[in-house]
Order: sequence, then structure tokens, then C-alpha cells
Amino acid sequence: MNLSRISVALLLFAISCFADTNKPAIVFEPLPFPFDALEPHIDEKTVEIHYARHHKSYYTNLMKALSGTALEGQTLDALMPTLGTQPAAIRNNAGGHFNHTFYWTCLSPKGGGAPTGALLKAINAAFGSFDAFKEAFKKSALGRFGSGWAWLCVAKDGSLFITDTANQDNPLMDIAEKPGTPLLVIDVWEHAYYLKYQNLRASHTDAFWNIVNWEQVSKRFEQAQGIKK
Repeated sequence: MNLSRISVALLLFAISCFADTNKPAIVFEPLPFPFDALEPHIDEKTVEIHYARHHKSYYTNLMKALSGTALEGQTLDALMPTLGTQPAAIRNNAGGHFNHTFYWTCLSPKGGGAPTGALLKAINAAFGSFDAFKEAFKKSALGRFGSGWAWLCVAKDGSLFITDTANQDNPLMDIAEKPGTPLLVIDVWEHAYYLKYQNLRASHTDAFWNIVNWEQVSKRFEQAQGIKK
């Protein structure tokens, strides 16, 4: 390799390092599918409004709330265990941005069906069967009064459990009633389903199973359990 090639290589390396260090700690990720990709289970207009307006507002307001504070520059993961002591504007918007970002990755136009492998085995062990798990998850989603979320999580001991949280709280926060590592979530705020299902949250929950990204959920479970392939 001649000197000119070495110089170019060093320059490219320096540029890549500079780019990495200047990447924002918190970003508004692109939606992993087109707005209409979840039809007919979630309609195109709902996805567009949900992502481009509701979710985007949480991100925008979070950036404003963090600006000039000691928390500016921290990642979402780093913020979660501290939110119980933060102002409402930071807690609500950080939770809203995290929860929605997580939610979109739980969905896929190629999803549905049932999980396989280690995750299915763990679900059967914890709930008796996959159908029993779905019923328990639906009960949690319907039982959350007002706005919130229902979650499938891994506890510290490796066991699975279902919980629900109000507003924009989640199981990673220091104020969580049942802390754990989230694997799957359903959004039961009315803006997530009202255009199509109106007040029928149960119908929205039933349709949810047709678009669950079990591949992603399984990856999270394996990471939480330290399973290597």
C-alpha cells in the first residue's frame, strides 16, 4: 500500500470516528414498514397519525425538555431507571418515545402465528399454553383503565410475566410496580385503534396477534436469557 492509499484510509477512519461521536444519543427511528403495511389489522391512517404525529410529538418534546439539562446527551436506556425523580415533561416524553419505538418493532406485516423454540417453551411453562398466554395478555390489556400499555416481560429470575402500565410508564422505569425486561407490548391508548375499532379495545387486541413480530420478540428473549445460537 502506497502513502496516498494510507492517507486516504486514515482520513476515512477519522471521518467515521467523528461521525460516530456526533451521532445523537436519542433519535427518531424510521418506521420499519409503510403506513399501510399492517392493513387490515391496523389501518393506514391510524399508523400514519400514530407515528408521524403522536410518536413524533413525544420525541420533539423530549428533546426540548432535555435541552440544557444534565441529562442531555444520555440514551433512552440510560434515562429509564432515573425517570421517577425527573420532571413530568421528561418522564412522560421519554416514556412515550421509548414505548412507541419499542412498540413499532413488535409489529410486522409478516408477523402473526405463534412463537417457536425457547420462547414458546417458556410461555408454555409460565402460562400453561400459548392460548392461555394470549388470554392473560388480553385480560391485562383490557384491564388497564384509561390509557396505557400491556407488556410481556422477563423477570430477574428469568421467568416470564405479564404486566400493564399507565400512560407512558414502562417496566424499565424505577417507579415500575413490576420491573422487568420488556419483550412484547401492545399500545392501548385510544389513538392506537380508535379510527378502526372505536371503543372496541378487545377487537383491537384480537387483531394484534395477526401482526406480532415473533422473530423480534424471540431475539429479545434469547438476549435476556443469554441464549447463544
